[in-house]
Amino acid sequence: MNQSIETITRLSVDNSSSTRALYRKVIWRLLPFLVIAYAINAIDRLNISFAKLRMAEDIALSEVAYGIGAGIFYLGYILFEIPSNLYMQRTGARATLARIMVLWGVVTVATAFVTTANQLIVARFFLGVAEAGFFPGVILYLTYWFPSELRGRITAVFIMSAMVAGIASGPLAGWIMTHFHGWMGLRDWQVLFVLEGVPAVLLGVFGWYWLADRPRDAKWLTAAEKAQLEEALATEPVKPGDHGRFLDVLRDPKVYIAGLVFFCVYSGSNTVSYWMPTLIRGFGVEDLKSIGLLASLPYAVGIVGMYLLGRSSDKRQERRWHVGMTMLASAICFLLLGYVQSHLLLSIVLMTIGAATAMSALSLFWTIPPALLSPSRAAGGIAVISAIGGLAGVVSQIVVGAIKTATGSLYLAFDVIGLTLIIGALILLLGIPAHRLRKRPH
Repeated sequence: MNQSIETITRLSVDNSSSTRALYRKVIWRLLPFLVIAYAINAIDRLNISFAKLRMAEDIALSEVAYGIGAGIFYLGYILFEIPSNLYMQRTGARATLARIMVLWGVVTVATAFVTTANQLIVARFFLGVAEAGFFPGVILYLTYWFPSELRGRITAVFIMSAMVAGIASGPLAGWIMTHFHGWMGLRDWQVLFVLEGVPAVLLGVFGWYWLADRPRDAKWLTAAEKAQLEEALATEPVKPGDHGRFLDVLRDPKVYIAGLVFFCVYSGSNTVSYWMPTLIRGFGVEDLKSIGLLASLPYAVGIVGMYLLGRSSDKRQERRWHVGMTMLASAICFLLLGYVQSHLLLSIVLMTIGAATAMSALSLFWTIPPALLSPSRAAGGIAVISAIGGLAGVVSQIVVGAIKTATGSLYLAFDVIGLTLIIGALILLLGIPAHRLRKRPH
């Protein structure tokens, strides 16, 4: 983490030692908390993919029902995401993020006690409601503290925490389910939900005391430091004629183009997250610990690619081609999976590269909306883009579950996801001109 922070601050807006020291101070205060929060968030989303391997027989969970349960999470998320992000501007980031973390932790623990597939679907819906606004809220929160020249790397490090969680979640789930079966009379998958839900509640309570809404509210900054940060943020490019009414955001075609691109990006990364353990078992691997270890490989590769691509994108101040080519690389790997299904090693290699690039594209994408939208439209615009993309979580999971049930295989489903990524790359490269993302003078 220390080396990452040194690298981030080395290319700051003002390269003086005092400015680097100030940004290091802010990063060390905020980023570790946000990284841990997003890691826990990712683990609490991913744990159902491992719990499914054992809970299916206990609650009569079919592949279709699992797909609905995985997808309906995003319906709850979408319905409450825009209100949550707009409400954050009234109540502040500290109250909003703390409330979200406590609620999703409580719902995760409650999921341990479902007894039917329908109850699981309801629990997943309310988990989406509880989490609504967390990710776009953090993306917006970062714009309150960091100028655009740092935001690509800051965003990359933040999203990399989900990659770290992905590396840990498989082995952790395998270890918990193997060693804690019967703890307090609970089955292995029940223990998984309980032990992975409690940390979110504790972190939410801690966040209430740790976070500050904006630099001017931070008691841990001096008056001079607050003024320096506010001045740096005040020089951010403003697009003439923009104003922040939400209806104007809804009339902006750029928001919908970006939302469609995010829909395609998220179809890839989201499908990988929820179906990778099932895909690995389809390769012929049955042991839970082995599945967990293999499922961590894409995250280990992705965390390196994510940071390097984020750094390259910041250095060149280029977003479109970085995102588009990463999406195309993922699509090619997914389309080739069905042709190597009899070769375990090739299957794992393609799965690893395809999943890693899909998740890297997700990180890179979120450098685009803040550059595309004016500061006054950022809150509503980011929420709308995230909501449109979140529909991929609903649609892709149900489609994948239906294809898996109809064909008994996931390969056709991954072909569909590959084509979706190609379409998204074309929409991005043709629909968002490069000049719209260039830094403009104040």
